[in-house]
Amino acid sequence: MSQRVLILGASGFIGSHLAAAFRRAGWEVRAGARDPRAACRQAPLHSWVRADFAELTDPSGWRALLEGVDLVVNCVGVLQKGASEDPELAHISGPAALIEACQAAGVRRLIHLSAAGAEAGAGTAYGRTKATTEDMIAGSDLDWIIVRPSLVMARACFGGTVLMRGLAAFPGVIPVLGGDQTFRPLAMSDLADVVLAMADADAPVRVTLDVGGPELVSQSDLLRALRGWLGLAPAPVVPIPSWLAWPAVNIGDLLGFLGWPSAFRSAAVRQMHHGASGPAPDRVTRITGVQPRALAALLADEPATTADRWQARLYFVRPIAIVTLGLFWILTGVITLGPSFDVARQHLRTAGLSDGAAWHGAAWGGVFDILIGLALWVRRWTRGAALAMVLATLGYLVAATIWAPQLWLDPLGPWLKVVPMMVLCLFVAATDDRR
Repeated sequence: MSQRVLILGASGFIGSHLAAAFRRAGWEVRAGARDPRAACRQAPLHSWVRADFAELTDPSGWRALLEGVDLVVNCVGVLQKGASEDPELAHISGPAALIEACQAAGVRRLIHLSAAGAEAGAGTAYGRTKATTEDMIAGSDLDWIIVRPSLVMARACFGGTVLMRGLAAFPGVIPVLGGDQTFRPLAMSDLADVVLAMADADAPVRVTLDVGGPELVSQSDLLRALRGWLGLAPAPVVPIPSWLAWPAVNIGDLLGFLGWPSAFRSAAVRQMHHGASGPAPDRVTRITGVQPRALAALLADEPATTADRWQARLYFVRPIAIVTLGLFWILTGVITLGPSFDVARQHLRTAGLSDGAAWHGAAWGGVFDILIGLALWVRRWTRGAALAMVLATLGYLVAATIWAPQLWLDPLGPWLKVVPMMVLCLFVAATDDRR
């Protein structure tokens, strides 16, 4: 009879890989996610359930999720407070209810994914709340295992690892904030092997394992290695001055509250400076038998593809495209409503509209341009706004062709110039996925 594991955060970076590893090992996987329908499309072999810590702050809410479960693996984590992210909720309120619910339901075994550098003195809400979670778990009477990975690397990437690929693929140079921070890069498959080993009924319990690779690697050397892995020519590492970096970090914090979380935020920077390496994996190998691979080996085992190079090169291009497109539409609307309002009315009158209709057409057209430009900057509306821009532009071109077809042959190309803009809209819509 197969055992059943409940994996929380199973649609996330680490959780999705662990869910797949448990399924391959013969476990029945009950996969918890905030949006199980979307997650099921990507991994239909798991039994998906809705598990949102924001809704599960009362232990009674966990009863159905824990029914028939032999093991719980908690992979939920939030780097920094944002529009839909709250470290206090993800790391304290939710786990507290989970611990109490496990004790009430008789689910003894809990594996909790924490992080290297999770300490009360970390200087970030992330580090402090992660440390609080560990204290709560250690104070319970469950058969718990706390796993504290260093920098986890896989073909799929998210958050900090995506940022590192973007920095590594930067044209001509490799910009870096600091550069002397150290990590123990850890292959995702090695982390999964450790967790599976600790899920065995004979594995030791009530232990904390720091899991990392066998070598300490500086951030600068890691970026150089990633650049080589991507197949790009070597480039010098250029430190980013603090006076230039911290305004950008603060902008990253602001964008997080607007629904655009990124790895380039104050919590990530401070946490990296605090330390995210941990000890050598000797103890992990003694307990689990798993020998984590060195950086060169884990990169060689998964050669980069064209998709990896595209993702890295487009990391900074896409936000520039979104900002540029939004400004284009907003400024078009402002100009229409401002200095060119009479010109817009005259164009519409020339097209056959009455004075009143021309006035409303110019006014509402300008308002629409401003609103659609602002909508592009709202995270959950970006794809829809980009597609709406394409449709609106097609409508403009159809009307313009009827009104003034000769402008297609104009040497300044007023109609032709909007076609590349439409292509840019399609690029933004097509690259909207975060994971």
